[in-house]
Amino acid sequence: MIHIITDTTSGLPPEIAARYHIPVIPQVIHFGSESFYEGIELDNAAFMKRLRAAKELPKTAAPPPELFVKEFERLVPLGEPILCIHPSAEISGTIRAATVAAQDFPDADIRVIDTRMVASPLATLVELAAGWAVEGVNVDTIIDRLKDFSGRCRIYFLVDTLDYLVRGGRIGGATGLIGSVLQIKPILALQDGKVEPYERERTHKRALARLKEIAIEQFPRNQPGYLSVLHAAVPDQAKDLAQELGAALSQTNVPILDVPPTIVVHGGPGILGVAFFVAS
Repeated sequence: MIHIITDTTSGLPPEIAARYHIPVIPQVIHFGSESFYEGIELDNAAFMKRLRAAKELPKTAAPPPELFVKEFERLVPLGEPILCIHPSAEISGTIRAATVAAQDFPDADIRVIDTRMVASPLATLVELAAGWAVEGVNVDTIIDRLKDFSGRCRIYFLVDTLDYLVRGGRIGGATGLIGSVLQIKPILALQDGKVEPYERERTHKRALARLKEIAIEQFPRNQPGYLSVLHAAVPDQAKDLAQELGAALSQTNVPILDVPPTIVVHGGPGILGVAFFVAS
């Protein structure tokens, strides 16, 4: 059977990783001179506490290739394909780390996939791929499906402040919003690994209402859209958003996933967003 590997930028729930035996490679977070493996040495709650107390923005780094080598050494002898499913190379060096590690196993069938996304929709794709593998779908077909989904992913979100995006260098085309940040509440989109402005509203209340409208307008009605809600330290808002969208779109049990710490570093606490896949 095909073996699936991902990393912590997916925010893949532990129960899903355990169900499908998916190794989740940790990203690295640096608070000053201290370094932590995300999800192993620093969980979400401890990270948020440190982030709020930090005088300087922490740094993030992709996993070292050695972490992939360790998993490849375990899986390659089984003689089955290995599919590494990771975030956009535009926002993370994870793809490069996995590719470098795979070079140590030239005779193995190791595929490294840049999904062009991050957080909850990445977790969705990892879970789907694992399910297809269990069903016996071949690796080439799974990759084709992942590429199809990648091109149809939509991520829209709100932030409390653009300060984290500016300081972290991930502001992308949203730089034009900085001068008017006190007068607007932007709805942002992740496009090709960069944060881009999608629409602008005057208040958080109006921005949140418009965020819901966008999801309802674009969510497909004739095929699965795999709606998910993502947030950073605003669980009550996320729960309300999931319930309202679920009711409006006839979607039961909309997944609510924490935004992984390495993404919160660049967006800040208070991120609230939706992700789904539009119709093909």
